[in-house]
Formats: sequence, C-alpha cells, structure tokens
Amino acid sequence: MQRLFFFLLGLLFCCSGCEQSGNRMKIIGHRGAMGYETENTLASVDKALELGVDMIQIDVFRIRSGELVVFHDPQVDRLTNGNGAVQSFNLLDLKSLLLDGNHRIPTLQEVLQHVDRRCRVNIEMQGEGVAETLDSVLDYHIEKKGWRPGEFLVSGEDRHELGGFRMQNPEIPLAVVAGDDLPEVLKTATGIDASAIIAEYSVLTREDVDRIHKAGLLVFCRTVNTRSTADQLHKMGVDGVLTDYPDRVN
Repeated sequence: MQRLFFFLLGLLFCCSGCEQSGNRMKIIGHRGAMGYETENTLASVDKALELGVDMIQIDVFRIRSGELVVFHDPQVDRLTNGNGAVQSFNLLDLKSLLLDGNHRIPTLQEVLQHVDRRCRVNIEMQGEGVAETLDSVLDYHIEKKGWRPGEFLVSGEDRHELGGFRMQNPEIPLAVVAGDDLPEVLKTATGIDASAIIAEYSVLTREDVDRIHKAGLLVFCRTVNTRSTADQLHKMGVDGVLTDYPDRVN
C-alpha cells in the first residue's frame, strides 16, 4: 500500500500537460477560475485551463434523478434564477435554470469531457450520497476515456462520504478538507489512506505544515488570492494553493 501511495502522489502532479519546476507550489483553480467567470461552469474551467493551472477544483452534488452536477451551494438561489435545494431537482429542471452570465449548471461528466485530461481535477463531494455515484463515474473515465487514477483528487469534509468512497475505490487519491481540529483531521486522513489535507491558510502554522508532512500527507491551502500570501505559504512548505485568480499567484 505504501508503494501505491507514493506512486499515486507522483501521478498526481507528474503526468503530461503540466509544467514542472522543482519545488514550485502547485496552482489549483478554485471552482475553475471563479474570480473571472461564474464558478463551477465550463467557462470557469476554460479560464483556469487558459491560465495554466496544475489542477482544477470543482464541487459536486448528487441530484434527485441520480446525476452528479457541478455546483457548490446546497441551494440554487444565490447563483441562478431559481430557488430550492439543488439535490431536490431532476436534471431536466436543473438544466432549465440560468446561472449568472447565462451559463447552465454542468454535470460532472460534461466537465470531465471538457477538461479531457488537460489538467488534474479535484472533485469535492458536497451533500449526501455522492460517493457511490462518483466512484462509478470516475471508473468509467478511467476504463473508457484514458484517465489515470492519479489525475483525480477526491476531497470532502464528511468522513463518512470519504470513507465510503475509499471502501469502493482504493486507488484514487483522497484529500480531507480540514476544520479547526487538526488532530482529528489527521486521524481521519490516515484512517482512509488519504494523500492530502486542504486547510484554510489563515489558521495554518508552520508547525501544522510540518506535522501534516510528517504524517506523509501533502498540504494544500485555500483560498489564496494574492502573491504575497502565496509566497508566505511557499516558505512554510505548503504544496499547493486553491485560488480564484490563478494568474495572480503563479
């Protein structure tokens, strides 16, 4: 298992299409490049790719008709011309909603088809009941579309969803989205054989980074939108940052 772990970490950042430069901190587009385009849309994904990110982070919910859709909020009200819980929609009705900028809510399959292995994809699970469907979608793209397990990073806060995904899929790297209790987060991460922890940069210390690294985990920080903050985190040993503006921190 240990050899598999390090093999997947290598794949996570070392396959074709991404520039590498020694200890360069990795740039992860937050919900695409949401500082420039409506978050979690194909336009936002395109902008992140244009800006040369190492990875794109998106959020997924499982909706009533069974599909995984790329959306962050539990309710559709903030970003669309509709209202209600995103998980209560079927796909046809959800596709009728307009996002800011006249975009539509994409499915996970549409985003993966659009990215087409040009970059890693960090998929953050939101809500309940995501893990089983996500495993099926990613297995399909690995078996039929040429993706490799290390080109995905599945993340989330819910340890039950993360554990459920790990039980079904021992290969795809996992990341735990951290709260305030670092010891508990480390316990969760080691228990599910995770590869990384995603933490709020404002509460992270150099000692925290060292402790996470000693546990054999990468450290990613969110949401970092200035070069000065990115430089400070790089000096602390942080491995990557999630950002709304990839060009500002690269």
